[in-house]
Amino acid sequence: MPQYLIAYHGGNQPASKEEGMAQMAQWQEWVKSLGDKIVNPGTPLPASKIVTSEGVSEDSNPDAMKGFAIVKAETMDEAVTIAQSDPFLQNGGTIRVSQMMEMPS
Repeated sequence: MPQYLIAYHGGNQPASKEEGMAQMAQWQEWVKSLGDKIVNPGTPLPASKIVTSEGVSEDSNPDAMKGFAIVKAETMDEAVTIAQSDPFLQNGGTIRVSQMMEMPS
């Protein structure tokens, strides 16, 4: 079954510890609801740098990638449906869904 990367961009930080705990509970319920479709439930990316052939700079873009999850789905449409149910969208962020391709070793 194909795997899809769900990339999290932007979004708002919780305003309080309680709000953060509520968001975490929503995320845990979402992950649980996916059952065996979840490959990686989520990996936060707290810091990043921009690397080009000309050098390295801070990634200060507010819409930078904040984390990712990996799911299994039969089609891109199914993966998009999974992403649409992700509680991250309630935090003002956006999600990019990309099909992953296995490379030969």
